[in-house]
Amino acid sequence: MDSVFDALAHPTRRRILELLKGGAMTAGALADAFAVSKPTMSNHFAKLKAAGLIQAENRGTSIVYTLDLSVMEEVVMGFMGRLRVGDAHARGTHALPKPDHSLGTDHRRSRDRRGRRAG
Repeated sequence: MDSVFDALAHPTRRRILELLKGGAMTAGALADAFAVSKPTMSNHFAKLKAAGLIQAENRGTSIVYTLDLSVMEEVVMGFMGRLRVGDAHARGTHALPKPDHSLGTDHRRSRDRRGRRAG
């Protein structure tokens, strides 16, 4: 999971993923979308590939990149699990803990019979 977050940490790599949402693209077409050197783009591609976020396929003299959403799905589900997102609904409990009123102080303002705040 760390490699995915590391890959997503850079705005250029996030933009590459956004471009690939529209479909497969060659390395050259992706590189043309950025004002950086080809070696820099190669490093970005390598990070994304190492994280499993993109796949590369050699087609003749070109490299074609596509998204690999299965890894992203796993990471999101794992991250949600760590945050316990969705657990509360499965158990039928509230996601947030109930307030502890054991201090004896009720910070809610009471209302009088006319609905006005008292105090």
